[in-house]
Amino acid sequence: MSAESPHTEGEKDPKTYAVPETNGNDVEQGDHGIVVKANPLSRELKGRHMQMIAIGGAIGAGLFVGSGGALETGGPGSLVLGYIIIGSMLLCTVQALGELAVLFPVNGAFFTYIVRFVDPSLGFAVGWDYAIGWLTVLPFELTAAGITIRFWRDDINIGVWIAVFLFLLCVIQIFGVRGYGEVEFILSTIKIMGCAGFIILAIIIDCGGVGNQGYLGAKYWHNPGAFNNGFKGFCSVFVVAAFAFGGTELVGLAAAEAANPRKSLPQATKQVFWRISFFYILSLFLLGLIVPSDNPNLLNSSGANSKYSPFVIAIRLAGIKALPSIFNVIITISVISVANSCTFGSTRTMQALAERGMGPAFLAHVDKHGRPIWGVAIQLLFGLLAFIGEAKNATTVFNWLLSLSGLSYFFVWGCICLAHIRFRSAWKAQGHVKAELPYEAIFGVVGSWYGFLLNILCMIATFYTALYPVGGKPDPQAFFQSYLAGPIIVALFIGWKLYSRIWSWYVPAHEMDITSGRRSLELDPDDMPPKKTWRNMPMRAVRALF
Repeated sequence: MSAESPHTEGEKDPKTYAVPETNGNDVEQGDHGIVVKANPLSRELKGRHMQMIAIGGAIGAGLFVGSGGALETGGPGSLVLGYIIIGSMLLCTVQALGELAVLFPVNGAFFTYIVRFVDPSLGFAVGWDYAIGWLTVLPFELTAAGITIRFWRDDINIGVWIAVFLFLLCVIQIFGVRGYGEVEFILSTIKIMGCAGFIILAIIIDCGGVGNQGYLGAKYWHNPGAFNNGFKGFCSVFVVAAFAFGGTELVGLAAAEAANPRKSLPQATKQVFWRISFFYILSLFLLGLIVPSDNPNLLNSSGANSKYSPFVIAIRLAGIKALPSIFNVIITISVISVANSCTFGSTRTMQALAERGMGPAFLAHVDKHGRPIWGVAIQLLFGLLAFIGEAKNATTVFNWLLSLSGLSYFFVWGCICLAHIRFRSAWKAQGHVKAELPYEAIFGVVGSWYGFLLNILCMIATFYTALYPVGGKPDPQAFFQSYLAGPIIVALFIGWKLYSRIWSWYVPAHEMDITSGRRSLELDPDDMPPKKTWRNMPMRAVRALF
C-alpha cells in the first residue's frame, strides 16, 4: 500500500486502498472498507450554508401543497398532531445524526454509519434505496416546477419549463458543492421569509384584520370539526407529515463537505428544532384556523398543483388580490430547491457506495474540483425522464417511479437511530466515555430508541392506509405504489448477503470501526460537562437548543 496520501491531486490508480489522512486534525486510520480510492470531496460548505440546509432545505411542495390534502382528510386537529409527532421523531433522528456526523464527517454519512455500526447488507440496501429515491424524485420535481408555472401561463407546453429548469440545474452543478450551498442559501432564505410572512398574515386574517370574513378564532375547529375520518384519517395525515419532512437528513450528508463540521453541524442540527416548531407546526396550526377542512378546493391539493395550495386558498378566502401570485413564486422556488437537493443526495450516496465496492467503481471518481462527476451525469440524465410528462399516461408512470422510494425515508431515519444506538454500545464497550464526544445528541440513546420505534409505526401506518385508503376500497395497484420500496429493500438486503457471504446479522460492538474518519477528541478536563442537577437544568436546556 502506497504511503502517499489519498488526497494527492492527480492520483491515477483507482484500485488502491485508502490511506489515513494525517493533517493534525484527524486521527483516522485506514478504513479498509474503502476499496476504490478517489480524490476527496470539496470541503467548501460554510456555517451559513449548513444552517440554511438544515432550517429550510427540505421545505417544499409537501408543506405548501400536500398539507392541503392532509387537512381535508384528517382535519386541523389531526394535521397539527401528526406533524408534532413526526417532527419530534425527526428532531431525535437529526440529533443522533449530528452526533455521528460531527465525530465522523465521512463520505456517505448515514450509509457509512449503518455499514459500520449495524450491518453491511442493511447499509447496502438502505444506501441504494436512498440513491434510487433521489434519482426518481428529480424528474417529478422538474415536472412539478413546470406545473407551478401554469398558475400564470397554461398556454406554454410544460416541456419548455422542464428544459429550462434542467438547464439551470446543470449550470449549478458546474460550481460543485459551493454552487449547491449558495443556491440553497438563497432559496432557503426566500422560503423562510415566505413562511414567516404567511404566519404574520394568518394571524391578521384569523383576527379579522383582512377581508370580509370577520373574526375567525377557532371557528373551523368546531365546524366542520377538528378531526375527520376517525383513526384512518389521522393515519393518513401521519404518512403525509412524514413525507413532508423528507430531506431533513441532508444536513448530515453534507458533513463530509463542510469546512468546519465540528462547529457548523451542532449549530445546524439545533436549527432543526426551530424549523419543525415554527415553519411546520405553527404555520399549519394557523392554516387550520383560517381554511375550513371541507373546502372543495382541498380535494385537488396534491403534487405541485399550486392553484389548490391551502396557503393560496387561505389568501384567496381573505380576498387579497396580488398575494396568491407572490406565494406561488415561493412554491416554485421551493420545488426548484428540492430538485437541487436531489442532485446532491443521490450523487454523494452513489459515490460513497462505489468507494466501498458496493457500486460500479467509476461512480467513485471525484474530479480535481471535488465533484463526483459521473454521479452528477447519471442524476441529470434521470432528469430527462421528466419529459414523460408529455405522455398521456404520465401520472401512472410517475406514480410507479415514486413508488421506488415510497418508504426510503422511514428506512433511512430508522436506521440512523439504530446506528446511533449501536455506536453508543461500541463506544462504551471499547473503553470510551460520553465526555469524549465533541457533540452529544440532546436526547441521547433514549431519543434514538423513540425515533427508531416511531419509524416502525410510520411504516405500519403506511401499510394500513395503503391497504385501506380513506374513502375507498382496497386497491392492489395503489397498495404496491405505496409499498413497493419494501420488497425492493428486502431484495437488496438478501442480494448483498448472498454476494458478500457475510452471514452475521449485526456487527459486534467490540469489532466496530470507531476510528476511521474520526476527528480529534482532545479531551480536556476543563471541558467536562457540569454535573446534571435540577438547579442547572434550565440553563442546560437553553444551551442544548441554542
